[in-house]
Amino acid sequence: MKRLFRTAAVVLSAALTLTACGGGGDPLTSASASPAGSGSAAAPGGKVVVGSANFPENVLLAEIYSQALEAKGVQVEKKLNIGSREVLFDQAKSGGLTVLPEYIGSLLAFVDKTTTAKTKDDVVAGLKEKLPAELEVLEPAAAEDNNSLTVTKATATKDGLTTIEDLVKVAKNYAVGGPPEFQSRQEKNFKDTYGLEFKEWKKTGDATADAIKDGTVQVGNVFTTDPKIVLNDLVSLQDTKNAFAADNIAPLVNKAGVNDTVRTTLNAVSAKLDTAGLLALMKRVAIDKDDAATVAKDWLTQNNLL
Repeated sequence: MKRLFRTAAVVLSAALTLTACGGGGDPLTSASASPAGSGSAAAPGGKVVVGSANFPENVLLAEIYSQALEAKGVQVEKKLNIGSREVLFDQAKSGGLTVLPEYIGSLLAFVDKTTTAKTKDDVVAGLKEKLPAELEVLEPAAAEDNNSLTVTKATATKDGLTTIEDLVKVAKNYAVGGPPEFQSRQEKNFKDTYGLEFKEWKKTGDATADAIKDGTVQVGNVFTTDPKIVLNDLVSLQDTKNAFAADNIAPLVNKAGVNDTVRTTLNAVSAKLDTAGLLALMKRVAIDKDDAATVAKDWLTQNNLL
């Protein structure tokens, strides 16, 4: 989940196209650590403190969690835009924060540097084993902010592409784009997992989605919640063999600070949140510049969670 935003379109694309756990990056680690919300004591009086990293998607998710809890009568304090996982994790462990939106694959890589887990079930099992006793991950959503191999809809239709495995028949005619480190991190992985061999690897960096659209490359590494997928009429191919580790979104909670109402409410949010829906929400926040709290309220209302 490494995203700082200069402008709605440019910075979101830059941040979201950095690779997550499966590609060697992490959605929270490059967010700058700020002192905001840095208290280490548990909130008094049963108050639930919802925190977030300092990038728009995580703030949006924290708003969704906060408003859903408030609708159930939970007293909520929001501490948003705090900083990196290094800061957030310690605050959650100490009880200074009660609830955080997290990305399960990236979180597991943070607590277990040697993990090889890739499927959602394996990642969740790894977190149950490796998280400190104070912390727990609740039910993951279907929504992922993850690496993908992405093509235009026209290319997908022309070449019959639905999954990454479908690329095998055409990859030797395709140029693939991504961050500068993409080839060194993923070339062997793609060959071992899918038998993929591309004609050419190009360092398209932050402009990967645009490079796919204009034909500079035929396929590229774009994050699954990057609004340019919608703006550029792109399609993310299904990763049926888990070349990229699952990075589903899930609430990370301090066990002592949550009760059954909090757990049930947050799990109900996860049950409704999928990648396509989050992508649409992020277009509103990052491209249309709608207020995150308003977007969160609209989504919760549409899904009967308010």
